[in-house]
Amino acid sequence: MMLMILDHVNYIYSEKTAYEIQALKDINLKIEDGEFIGLIGHTGSGKSTLIQHLNGLLRATSGSIYFQGQDIYDEGYNRKELRGKVGLVFQYPEHQLFETTVFADVCFGPKNQGLSEKDAQMRAYTALHEVGLPEEYWYHSPFELSGGQKRRAAIAGVLAMKPEVLVLDEPTAGLDPKGRDEILDQVAALHQSTGMAVILVSHSMEDVAKYVGRLLVMSQGSILLDGTPREVFRHYQELEAIGLAAPQVTYLMHELAQKGLAVDPDATTLGEAKDSILQAFGKRQRRNRQENYD
Repeated sequence: MMLMILDHVNYIYSEKTAYEIQALKDINLKIEDGEFIGLIGHTGSGKSTLIQHLNGLLRATSGSIYFQGQDIYDEGYNRKELRGKVGLVFQYPEHQLFETTVFADVCFGPKNQGLSEKDAQMRAYTALHEVGLPEEYWYHSPFELSGGQKRRAAIAGVLAMKPEVLVLDEPTAGLDPKGRDEILDQVAALHQSTGMAVILVSHSMEDVAKYVGRLLVMSQGSILLDGTPREVFRHYQELEAIGLAAPQVTYLMHELAQKGLAVDPDATTLGEAKDSILQAFGKRQRRNRQENYD
């Protein structure tokens, strides 16, 4: 089922001034229920501007956005309700934390939606469990938590509002590799268990290759590429031309293929590369044994 449609969306900062900049150029995009989408692009490509249109934080200069078949710019449309359905976790989301305890912070969104204290607490309890934050931290000040724990708390605050789309803007920025993997594994598990659509903005080609099913590449305010990670990273030379790259694994596999090893040059993850290399060596060994036998 189609969840969201962006139809010829344009956005201009400081329109009709000397500082006018067109940040989005004729964006046409369809997002379906349950998709896990990666969004990549160099700084200034329009990624953050685009995701702020999805829940109505920014209003398009022209074009239409439909959520579940309704135009969010229609008169009388409840955009406050939309922000509960399209949950946005900003880069460095710990800056969104402000209550005296983690639990109170996670309760804030549901209470703002009009839920009772009891129902808000039940939502918070469920969301904190979903993000894997141990109960011993729930009644601490958010500012006493580690970077990774703060990210979990901030994500829980959005999940407690029961969104149908979870939008994450660089959720692992500044974290060490272990913390990054833990956060993204948790997001992948949430996607699997809840079936909600997830949009992950990332600078890490390895991360998007590992987790997402569909990848959008933005450049100069437009969508340059849209496909599976394998399809998109096949265009690694085009990505390099706009200051991006494919995962390191992809370059390695292309080199091996050029040297005559029968590997899959489109492999984008370590797992895919390992399977392909083992298969190629297995074929070579069988061929060598057959030649020796002959």
